[in-house]
Amino acid sequence: MRRADERPELLRLVHLLRALTVEFDLLGAEFATANRLHPTDLRALITLLDADRAAERLTPGRLGERLRLNSAGTTALLDRLERLSLVRRDRDPADRRRILLTVEERAVELGWSFFGPTIADLTGAMDAFDEAELATVAHFLTTMSTTLAAARPT
Repeated sequence: MRRADERPELLRLVHLLRALTVEFDLLGAEFATANRLHPTDLRALITLLDADRAAERLTPGRLGERLRLNSAGTTALLDRLERLSLVRRDRDPADRRRILLTVEERAVELGWSFFGPTIADLTGAMDAFDEAELATVAHFLTTMSTTLAAARPT
């Protein structure tokens, strides 16, 4: 394994990635504070929205696994989000014993009203890149996300 300081140009990219995640975290914290959400509530909403975009329906158990929460913590989280009308729990029509989670339209609208201008700024900044560059960036970010997720202790 190579030492990180042997390739300063690579270490610089790691620092840039970290700076980007800090900016996203700060923006997310502002959203959470403005909407009386716990940071875990926001992570849950993001996880559920990402799953929905991937055409995946999550159960409370799967959400808890992804957020590394125990059953009681997941239940408390979902109770908070339901009280705020951001998420609902529905019985799976194929297996009535199973509960599926759905992000309410109110949550989507709330997110777009806050993050929409930033997303527009980010996608506007991407106009400076051609399709090949964007494909390289997508490949890079996907590889970094996969590598970072694999490095987390289980």
